[in-house]
Amino acid sequence: MVRYLQLVQGKYFRTTNIAVESSVGMDQDTARKLFEEGATLLFLNVPPGTEFGIDYNTWNTAENFKGVKMIPPGVHFVYYSAVNVRERSTAPRMGFFHCFKRQEVMVLSWSKRDEDAVEHFLEDGEEAEYRGRLREFDPFLGSYPYESLKKWVSLTSHITEALVKDLMPSCGKIFSAPQLIADDKTRTSAQRAELAESRRLEHPEGANTSAEDLLPRMHNEPGTEIRFSPIPDRNYPVGASAAEITKYSMDLSYTLESMLRTHYPDHPSGILGEIQFAFVCFLVGQVYDGFEQWKRLVHILCASEESLMAHQELYASFITALHFQLKEVPADFFIDIVSKDNFLTTTLREFFTNLEEAEVSQPIKVKGRRFKDSLTKRFRWDFDAMPDDDAPVVVQL
Repeated sequence: MVRYLQLVQGKYFRTTNIAVESSVGMDQDTARKLFEEGATLLFLNVPPGTEFGIDYNTWNTAENFKGVKMIPPGVHFVYYSAVNVRERSTAPRMGFFHCFKRQEVMVLSWSKRDEDAVEHFLEDGEEAEYRGRLREFDPFLGSYPYESLKKWVSLTSHITEALVKDLMPSCGKIFSAPQLIADDKTRTSAQRAELAESRRLEHPEGANTSAEDLLPRMHNEPGTEIRFSPIPDRNYPVGASAAEITKYSMDLSYTLESMLRTHYPDHPSGILGEIQFAFVCFLVGQVYDGFEQWKRLVHILCASEESLMAHQELYASFITALHFQLKEVPADFFIDIVSKDNFLTTTLREFFTNLEEAEVSQPIKVKGRRFKDSLTKRFRWDFDAMPDDDAPVVVQL
């Protein structure tokens, strides 16, 4: 998985001074406006070689690196990893979403002890002070890679500041590796041995103590999990008839409508923001739980025929969002990951069938056909065939 993530994001850069690198294709007027109106992220005391990224761009920092300037206002994803240069090893990635305001100055500093970034929450006077010192920091600040902004916006167009606050872990960081801690009853070796012995006495006929019995039981540290919307356990209404249970087990519209009422009652398109949030967490943040949530939500939308007719504007935007997401993965990406259960081909085949059969406007049908054609050309999948084993059908173009 990591190999593909690196391929998607492009190669890593190490320069003698990252700050002097300019954004390709930015004219002087745009550069001046972004310098005056854009936000600045100061990242102080970062060890050379640290992996650092913002949005779709990743570098290994050089000695004089102190942050990034000219950040366009809006939602961005900042991430980093400690690097052992001598052993050429990289720690798991950490990061966070942040909605940068016009002319905002955000200050982070590197903690050697924790190998993590610590944010300095600035009062009004402090922020003004740092803003006044930006000319001093300027030679050591890298310019935001403006040429990648359009791509980033296409991947985050439905992510709002309110959604970020709702989904971000309460600890304020997104971790690529689960933050596990031992259960209280198995923290020490003595506790684990005592627990194993009590089990042996309770079940003397059972097997001897295994190596696993002597390992601590682990769970996620509270506050470190992304607060994704839970999927309802029941996909049909209370008191449903047998026919309704059968119907809503195939058409997931009841599940989708339940989620929209519970989590996005005033703006159904918010679920697209969560899909984009989950996708970025996986693709850029390297969080596998992001992929799992993305997969679940995409499946629910694709399998909801009634909702397709009721929320045509939502589905038109869904097609666009999915189109841009699938453009950002290599052509063989799904062969190694998704095709283990052929999730995407079977899910999209169902979606395209629903789209053709549903009573929806002609423009959305045309948009769906164009999306299907683009996927067929890119991945060489035939969504009209129904293979017995649900394997992707490869077409010769």
